Amino acid sequence: MDKLTVVLGDYPHAQPLLDGDVEINGYTVEPVEVRPVIGAYRRMIRDLEFDVCELAPVSYLMARQEGVALTAVPVFLNRRFHHGDVQCAAHSGIRVPRDLEGRRVGVRAYSVSTGVWVRGVLHDEYGVDTDSITWVVDDDDHVEGHVPPNVERVTDGRSLGDLLRAGEIDAALTGNAGTGRAGAPRAGWTATAEPEPGTNDSPYPLFPEAATLAADHYLRTGVYPLHSLVAIRSELLQQDPDLGTNLYAAFAEAKRRHLAAHPDWSATPRLARQARQTGSDPVPYGITANERSLTAMIRFAKDQHLIDTAHPDDLSALFATGEYPDA
Repeated sequence: MDKLTVVLGDYPHAQPLLDGDVEINGYTVEPVEVRPVIGAYRRMIRDLEFDVCELAPVSYLMARQEGVALTAVPVFLNRRFHHGDVQCAAHSGIRVPRDLEGRRVGVRAYSVSTGVWVRGVLHDEYGVDTDSITWVVDDDDHVEGHVPPNVERVTDGRSLGDLLRAGEIDAALTGNAGTGRAGAPRAGWTATAEPEPGTNDSPYPLFPEAATLAADHYLRTGVYPLHSLVAIRSELLQQDPDLGTNLYAAFAEAKRRHLAAHPDWSATPRLARQARQTGSDPVPYGITANERSLTAMIRFAKDQHLIDTAHPDDLSALFATGEYPDA
């Protein structure tokens, strides 16, 4: 049997595939650990280093546009809501979303998934002109050459968290997308100190009722932000046209087995919480189940100058030819 090198983040619902408990027809899996897994995205896009690799969905769209020989299957291992990801500097005076216009906002790289989804929600829901914002970054995008003119690079080595605390940026995204990490993802990538809440100099959330707003947005729009998909080196699909179908089936079976052992997503508290918010599967696979989210993501990426085409005639054109029943 042929081997497939496979790089994924730490997802219990995919672990049965990495462990070999679930097989990909005709292949054995050789797991490759890259931590943080974000560090593998750039290696896959720029060097095609692995056979199968989790990728950020917008980076995948950008890579396809640049002719990178990658093709995805509609396995979306991770999802997040983002109303809680915008923190404002203590003395910024920002009270409502449109106060961000004309300001400086930190994000690790312009095309990171959280940034794309946050900008999309700010524009669609609150009428924010996100092109009027200066986006301050401390890392490169995985796919180079798509940085709009309102992006500014940190050059003095300080983190976005440092800049936020100093009031040199007016707001920033949190976690790996902003103040929680500094610089490019790499081995041993360590957390920076997130600003502590509760003092007069502490950043504060743009949306104090973030969980409620996120659930409301999902229930009204059906848009559930995608944070990863699974990409294959296109050469392998040319050699084996059934690989997309078989890989998808293996991921679906791995998820089914995980849920049989851990009903209600009990092993993954964040996904259990999101299951309650959505009232459904927190990580649905397939094209049909994700049509609204895919369509919104493509539109956001186009509006934010990351890709040139607003919408393919058929979403299935984004993925390897195969059979992908919702799972």
